[in-house]
Amino acid sequence: MGRPTKSKITIISSLILVGLLLALISPVQAQQSFDPQVAADTYVNSLTEEQRASSDAYFEGGYWLQLWGLLYTLAVAWLLLNFRISARMRNWAERVIRYKPLQTAIYAGQYIVLTAVLFLPLTVYQGYFREHKYGLATQTFAPWFSEQMIGLGVNLVLMSLLLVALYAVIRRAPRSWWLWGTGVSVLFMFFALTIAPVFINPLFNDYQPLEQGEIRQSILSQARANGVPADNVYQFDASRQTTRISANVSGFMGTTRISLNDNLLNRTTPEEIEAVMGHELGHYVLNHGTKLFIQFGLVLALGFAWLRWSFDYCQRRKGDQWEVRGIGDTAGLPLVMALISIYFFFATPVTNSIIRSAESEADIYALNAVRQPDGFARVAMRLSEYRKIDPGYWEEIIFYDHPSGRTRVEMAMRWKAENLDSSD
Repeated sequence: MGRPTKSKITIISSLILVGLLLALISPVQAQQSFDPQVAADTYVNSLTEEQRASSDAYFEGGYWLQLWGLLYTLAVAWLLLNFRISARMRNWAERVIRYKPLQTAIYAGQYIVLTAVLFLPLTVYQGYFREHKYGLATQTFAPWFSEQMIGLGVNLVLMSLLLVALYAVIRRAPRSWWLWGTGVSVLFMFFALTIAPVFINPLFNDYQPLEQGEIRQSILSQARANGVPADNVYQFDASRQTTRISANVSGFMGTTRISLNDNLLNRTTPEEIEAVMGHELGHYVLNHGTKLFIQFGLVLALGFAWLRWSFDYCQRRKGDQWEVRGIGDTAGLPLVMALISIYFFFATPVTNSIIRSAESEADIYALNAVRQPDGFARVAMRLSEYRKIDPGYWEEIIFYDHPSGRTRVEMAMRWKAENLDSSD
């Protein structure tokens, strides 16, 4: 082999220079050729007209159900108050026992069971027939109704405890009860969410450790990398109830649990699972639990302030007719529920926006943590089975407690456009 000539050296140098220029230019060209809006439109337009019509009808029907739920609550309250059914329930509790907290518990038990019966037609339509109509439910009526009875039992215990505590606060602090009541309610919500993963959720589903494999290792790796104190991953058999996909990181300290349902495992790709779990881990890392407790505590404090004023107003006008002695009288509970339902109905845009903001933050966290923009976009499209994919601006603000499918897909495609050279 001879020494390379000057012309050969020049050619080789030119090739190296061209290669370096192409390496520098290609990411820029790739970014310029990728239009995030076009990519998002492609995802959204992949839905057929039939799929979109079904999704829109289901979600928009939910708007009306919110209104019908409020009207149903008002009608039940009117029935219990105007026919003095609530007063008779209170009188019976007072005859049974003299101890005030137990009187409250006895009244609460009667009220919870009676209202469950009165709401049964709406519950059956909304929770069973409507879900089957749109292909979202998998249970026959008997097991569905059995689970409703289990839920009623749980509600009977938890709501009775909460009402005993709240009425005790009202009796001890008749002027400032709305502030103390807010604190008690927030602490109770914290207690319920803490015990739910261990004691309540297993009443409805079978939780088993996720089998060894790439998915389990990927989720635990994400958890370790993001400081989530969980050393196991659970799957639960939601497919016997619904076709929806879901996952969560729930509990507190020793009860923290990572769970995903079998629909997520069976209907999605590993990339989609990573995106979902990145979102759920994001809620934990971003401390959304504590933030939401504080924010909803403020909303609830305003609700209790409204309740104090509006209850006193109604009691002055109708208290004698209803035989309701005051806010500390359990016979006034139907009025309490009616007034607080009115408040939260009109506060829907506020409460939805609080939750939606947290969900958006978790979405962005997931994109940065797991770097699966297309997996994230595909999951958002799957959720269009029961969420209207492309709402109007004000429609999303008022009625959506999660970002819409289009918003989420556009978010993922913007992230992809800005990270195209490193996300492939």
